[in-house]
Amino acid sequence: MQSMTGYGKETSRQGDWEMTVELRAVNHRFLDLSMRLGRGLTFLEETIRKTLAPLCRGHVDVQLTLRRISGSDSDVTVDETLAAAYMQAANTLHAATGAANDLTVSRLMQLDGVTTVTERALDEEALTAQCREVTALAMQHLTDMRIREGAHLREDLQVHLDAAAVLREQIASRAPQVVEEYRLRLTERLARLPIEPVDPARLAQEVALMADKCAIDEELSRLESHIAQMHVYLDVSGETGKKMDFLIQEMNREANTIGSKCSDAQMAQNVVNLKSEIEKMREQIQNAV
Repeated sequence: MQSMTGYGKETSRQGDWEMTVELRAVNHRFLDLSMRLGRGLTFLEETIRKTLAPLCRGHVDVQLTLRRISGSDSDVTVDETLAAAYMQAANTLHAATGAANDLTVSRLMQLDGVTTVTERALDEEALTAQCREVTALAMQHLTDMRIREGAHLREDLQVHLDAAAVLREQIASRAPQVVEEYRLRLTERLARLPIEPVDPARLAQEVALMADKCAIDEELSRLESHIAQMHVYLDVSGETGKKMDFLIQEMNREANTIGSKCSDAQMAQNVVNLKSEIEKMREQIQNAV
């Protein structure tokens, strides 16, 4: 069992680049990725989505940071012909007017068209491969944490599931006692009435009608089956959250039906406690993958 909550981070240095991928996951019905990529890195989005697909469920915040650790982001080219023309023009003016020729190299480079700065194109193929690798490692760290959190989640669910099983047994053992107590009360009540002795067959029929009206054998059987299946899912490593959520809904349905049929105070209290344990499990299962 895995929790949907987790965190993973990985950094990789390859060539001129340092890439960091950071993942934060919380519970969500489906796999929902929210990405924050640097400028010009949207081409990595599809690679990230494919790499993180095995996570199955959860809202995952993805932050990718790319930092150059060597080289330059830009290239500078010089138009030497144009620079020479500017210099020739300055010399001509100096000769014609006698004005000082103060055209320095730094000022020459600032003149329109002499220098051109162009941004280097990213090596998308290399960065995609780096992204795939670092994202997979970050996902592994996230999964490791999910497994650890899932172990705690399983322990908590086991406690509530065991409590639910005990309550089910208490309800099952109390049910026939309730019928017998009803028979005794009815017999005593009729004995106090100034009428002819009651036909035992008629008394048995009345008790049978009451027992049939309050029968919960089928509900208890289904509840036992659901509890057993929950135990199976607790030990499965794959995606079980949705299946357990369905079982919890069914367990709650059976508990409600049992509660509507019972008129005994002790059984009613056990049903209330059973529904409380089921609700605690429902809350925990919302965070299971």
